[in-house]
Amino acid sequence: MPELWPATHGELSYISQPPSQEWAQGKRSLTLLGSTGSIGSNTLKVVAAAPELFDIVALAGAHNVQKLAEQAARWRPRYLGVFNQAGADVLKKLLPAGYTPEIVIGAQGYARLAALPEVNTVLSAQVGAAGLRGTVAAALAGKVICLANKESLVLAGGLVRELCRRTGAVILPVDSEHNAIFQCLAGRAASHVKKIILTASGGPFRGQPRSVLAHVTREQALQHPNWSMGAKITIDSATLMNKGLEVIEAWHLYGVPLEHIGVLVHPQSLVHSLVEFHDGALMAQLGTPDMRMAIAYCAAWPHCIESGVAPLDLASAGALTFLPPDEAAFPCLALAKKVLQQGMEAAIVMNAANEVAVQRFLDKQCRFLDIPALIEAALDARPQGQQVRPLPAQCDHAVLTKAVGDILQDIENIDSSTREACAALARTL
Repeated sequence: MPELWPATHGELSYISQPPSQEWAQGKRSLTLLGSTGSIGSNTLKVVAAAPELFDIVALAGAHNVQKLAEQAARWRPRYLGVFNQAGADVLKKLLPAGYTPEIVIGAQGYARLAALPEVNTVLSAQVGAAGLRGTVAAALAGKVICLANKESLVLAGGLVRELCRRTGAVILPVDSEHNAIFQCLAGRAASHVKKIILTASGGPFRGQPRSVLAHVTREQALQHPNWSMGAKITIDSATLMNKGLEVIEAWHLYGVPLEHIGVLVHPQSLVHSLVEFHDGALMAQLGTPDMRMAIAYCAAWPHCIESGVAPLDLASAGALTFLPPDEAAFPCLALAKKVLQQGMEAAIVMNAANEVAVQRFLDKQCRFLDIPALIEAALDARPQGQQVRPLPAQCDHAVLTKAVGDILQDIENIDSSTREACAALARTL
């Protein structure tokens, strides 16, 4: 097994060690956080194709109670998670007669599902900062984490990395780009790697100047040319903020300097990312743009199972093109790179401001170009005294758990104050 793993020495230092042989050879008892979203729904399709490999222990679906009830009726997990008590009350009425799972509520409930002792695998697929507590709880409990919530690393990559080191938790990247890199690095020595290259579709407005972007509509921005995703990540793709978040994610996952992380616009979305080696070779992972492939690769690792994805027909795929990103027209990518050099607190502010701005755009309360403008304004207005306390160097698990709770509270305080500040800043745009 270890020879399949990305290298953990030299300049490249992957975020965690491989899962145990017992996990790799056994059945995955699974908590799925964000089961009703796009990633969660596709995960259940992968599970349905290989039921002998998976046991669904817990599903958490936040607001979409109707869909969660349908999933629960199909899979009969022992635990369910929703956003609030009102959702729990509705969910109970929708469940089949005689089926009485335990229902947990909110972020603390999600964290409990991530740390259940009978669970060995957590798929973290919540959208945005809301996914942080579940990911961290899973890392603190030493789980194998199939990570689709990129914000967990954007907000607290250093914390997650250190928790993996201390508890033996494992990160397997579900994001298509990082999953592609993970595959390209398998079995390669760290000293061979020169550069990691993330690909971006460019979204629906690739090649458009700022004069056009100033007038794009919500409906236009939600029309992604290649991928079927939720509204928030689709808008992030249109602004290139999604790629900016992925640059930060790659920095935490693979431990490479920012100057060794590149971005190329690849409109066809068939090459999901690449690794450049010192001998001049490029290793790329290609496939039909369907998240089930990356989900299956992580959830079943190191097995290779049917994902349900149609194989890529290169003969009919046409030309594959690659272009540099236009950071002047799409400044979110440059903002994310800048934030990476400023530290953890700046990343928290950027992410919170982006979530506020994207929601305002979806609610038709601001223009498309107001999204990067609000993020930049929030970063400029960031109080310099904001800090997240560090983990204690050596401590037992009880002290570590308390310290992690304090750090999460620091992160949430910065997140909350940024969202409040954005309400006033938005009026100045």
